Amino acid sequence: MQLFYNPRLDNSAAQFTLSQEESKHIIKVLRKKEGDLLHITNGKGYLFEAKIIVADTKKCKAQIVSTVKKHRKMYWFHLVVAPTKMNERFEWFLEKATEIGVHEITPIICDNSERKVIKIARMEKVIQSAMKQSLQTFLPKLNPPITYTEFINKPHEGLLFIAHCENEEKLDLKRRVAPDKDVTVLIGPEGDFSNQEIKHAYEKGFLPVSLGENRLRTETAAIVACTTVNMINNG
Repeated sequence: MQLFYNPRLDNSAAQFTLSQEESKHIIKVLRKKEGDLLHITNGKGYLFEAKIIVADTKKCKAQIVSTVKKHRKMYWFHLVVAPTKMNERFEWFLEKATEIGVHEITPIICDNSERKVIKIARMEKVIQSAMKQSLQTFLPKLNPPITYTEFINKPHEGLLFIAHCENEEKLDLKRRVAPDKDVTVLIGPEGDFSNQEIKHAYEKGFLPVSLGENRLRTETAAIVACTTVNMINNG
């Protein structure tokens, strides 16, 4: 099955027109024709099956023939990650985290961050593509970049963790996470969180966790955290 994305669809729609980009891909590249079926999600849990009624490369039109509403898991997983120096590495993280099953991502700018600007529109496209490729019907929420101080001073609920490299007593993340509990994990930049940032996190109720004995790159640490939370909730 190939999945398409149309955020404007809802369960009350009967007919709709696909974007020019997707129309061209469906008709010219995939060689779909009138009467063929498409599978489309709006990123909000709905999976639509639609029949092509106008096979136009610029304005492909389709009619919904069936709708399935999928439900989220009981927990909400929020990854808060400092952008990597190389854009490609952060995009790789976004892609893999989406495939594994993250719910929300917030890029944070820390004291030791080497990259302080990211292209949010580009990142959204990476996430959308990964959602479609992995046949998911929920699009992870990507928040605008925010400074560490702004983020940490917001109210937070659920299980709160910070993964840092300081040599102190920490429990493995897999021993901290509980099934069906909301989880937020902070992952720092290549230079790690500053001592002041770590102290501030503790003051706000974040607990230190280990992601293993090896020192990990930012994007690798985020994927390990994502995999751990997913396995605890889906094991």
